[in-house]
Amino acid sequence: MTKILLAISEPRARELASELELEGHTAVVTATPGIEALRALLADVEAIVVPAARSILTSDLISACDRAGVRILALGGTDSRALGRLGIGAVLPSDASGWAVAAALTQEIAASPPPQTRPQPRLIAVWGPHGAPGRSSVAVQIAVELARSGRRTALVDADTVAPSLALLLGLSDDAPGIAAACRRAELGGLDARELTRLASTVETSGGDIDVLPGINRPTRWPELSAARLTAALQACRRWADETVVDVSAAFDADDEATYDMAGPRRHAATTASLREADAIIAVAAADPVGISRFLRDHAELRRLAGPTPTSVVVNRVRSGPLDIDARGQIRRTLERFAGITDVTFLPWDQRAADAALLHARPMSDVTPRSALVASIRSLAASMTPSAGSSATGGSSRGSSRAFRRLRSGRAVRGASRGGGDPASAS
Repeated sequence: MTKILLAISEPRARELASELELEGHTAVVTATPGIEALRALLADVEAIVVPAARSILTSDLISACDRAGVRILALGGTDSRALGRLGIGAVLPSDASGWAVAAALTQEIAASPPPQTRPQPRLIAVWGPHGAPGRSSVAVQIAVELARSGRRTALVDADTVAPSLALLLGLSDDAPGIAAACRRAELGGLDARELTRLASTVETSGGDIDVLPGINRPTRWPELSAARLTAALQACRRWADETVVDVSAAFDADDEATYDMAGPRRHAATTASLREADAIIAVAAADPVGISRFLRDHAELRRLAGPTPTSVVVNRVRSGPLDIDARGQIRRTLERFAGITDVTFLPWDQRAADAALLHARPMSDVTPRSALVASIRSLAASMTPSAGSSATGGSSRGSSRAFRRLRSGRAVRGASRGGGDPASAS
C-alpha cells in the first residue's frame, strides 16, 4: 500500500482519491499546491500527483521531493521532452483513472534499475622475463586505459633491477615514490592521504594517473623488502581502484637455495607483488630468445601466482625473427611446452614506441591511432570489471564509413538475388 499526495484541483482530486482507495492505496488531498504547504506534507507520503505545469513543477518542488524520496507523477503533460529534462518520467492524461495512476507508480518502481555494486579495488602485476620484452611500456598503457574507464588508477614501479617508469613518464627519479611509501608502511603511517602526497600525478589522454616512481639506484633494493612492499600494496588497495605494479624479471628461486634464510632477498619485491596481485599480465617478446626465456620462467611464475588469473601477452609481433605465420608458431609453441592456449598478441610499432620515448608520454597521447595502442586498449577492456562495456562502448553502431559501405553492399547483393529469383517476379 502506497500513501499518495494529490495536489490537483477539485472535484477531480476527490474522485481520484476514491479510485486510489479502491486500488488499495491511501490518498491525501491538499487544496494548496504551493511549495511551502507541500513541503510539510512530503515527509508522510511516498508519491505525489501534480498537474504538469511549469508553475507547479518548480526546481524547489523537485528538490524537496528528491530529498524526501517522494516520486512525482504528472497529469496532463503535453511536452514530454521538457518534463523529461526535469526528471519526470511517467506522464498521464489529466483524466487518468485511479488504476492507471496505480499502475504507473508500480511500473516506475519495477523499472528502477537495481543499485550497482562498485567493483572491488584490484592490483595488477605486470611481469616479463629478462631481455626487456616491453613490460614497463605495457604497464604504462594499461594504466592509461584503466583510468579511461573512470576508475582511479595508480602506477607503481616495484622493479628493483632496472626501474624505468620515471624516465618513461618524464618524472624526476629523486621523487620519494614507492621507497618512501614502504618506509611509511613499516611504521604504520601509510594511508590514502600519505600516498597522495608521495605520488606524482601524470595527466594523460585517459585521465590522471598517480605514479609511485621506483628506486633511483638498484643498490637500494633492500628498501623494498617483502613485508614493507606487501603493506604498501595493501594500502594502495584502499587508495586507488586499480593499482598497476611493474616488477622485475628475476624471482627468488635461487636465493632460497642459500644458507642465509633470514637475510633480505634480492628480488623479494617481485615475489611479494606477484603473490599480492589479483591479476597478472605476463609479457613475452615475439622472438625465439624471448619465447625461450618466457617458457623457462613460466613454471616458477605459476608456482608463485597459484590460482591468480594470468594473461599471457606476446609483444612486438612481426614476421622478421620468425618468418611466415609468426603468431601461429608462437601459439603452437606456448601450447606445446606450457599448455597456454589463450594468448594476446601486440603488434610491432617502432614508430609509436620511439614517439613515446621522445616525448616521455604514454603512446596513446602521442600516437593515438597506433595499432599497438588499440591492441592494449582491447586487452584492458577484457580485464575491466564492468562487464558488457567494450573498447568502443560509447560509439554508435553503424556510424563508421566502413560499416555503411558494408551495409550498402549487402543491400545491393540482396536486391540482385531478389531480382534474379523467378518467384520474386510473380
